[in-house]
Amino acid sequence: MNVLDSIKNEVKKRTENDSAHDFEHTMRVYKNAQKICKKEKANEKLVLSAALLHDIVSYLKSAKHSKMSSIESAKKSKNILEKFNFSKEEITIILDAISDHSFSQNKIPKTLEGQILQDADRLDALGAIGIARVFATGGSLKRPFYNIDDPFCKRRIPDDKIWTVDHFFQKLFKLESLMNTKSGKVEAKKRTRILKEFLTHLKQEL
Repeated sequence: MNVLDSIKNEVKKRTENDSAHDFEHTMRVYKNAQKICKKEKANEKLVLSAALLHDIVSYLKSAKHSKMSSIESAKKSKNILEKFNFSKEEITIILDAISDHSFSQNKIPKTLEGQILQDADRLDALGAIGIARVFATGGSLKRPFYNIDDPFCKRRIPDDKIWTVDHFFQKLFKLESLMNTKSGKVEAKKRTRILKEFLTHLKQEL
């Protein structure tokens, strides 16, 4: 068993709080990172280790400390990486990537490995799977789909703490311009188009 398989087994042990941040999300981020890695010629072992561990602690979005998920994930990952004999240098790169990756931290990771993890995670918020995750989260928090007076935020500031569709305007449509890598930007553009098409169809049905 190689080191990535061993880390994968550690990640499977974690408690899952919601379907938007479950083990399948981790594996999709892993696959996204794998694809970007090949094109950007980054250290695959470090990027993929970070991808596996990036959500090992994931607080519910409704929790006051939800913004601390990436910081706590980095802390918990340190012991796992030491257990599998990663060097101090490797651990620093991986932990920095994990702690800086989340949208709520509002940071651009310092290393290429961190930038790839951030792009890989953000890609999973876009496209068809991104739409599924938005509504899974909205449903778990008992939020209505949209504001009946202004569903698409034409005359108001989006508030995704109240309405699910507002999340498209408050966060998701910003992600394409925030991607770090060339290959990440290309894929984000494709997936953002899917979001826009979905809202076009939704508008026709309301």
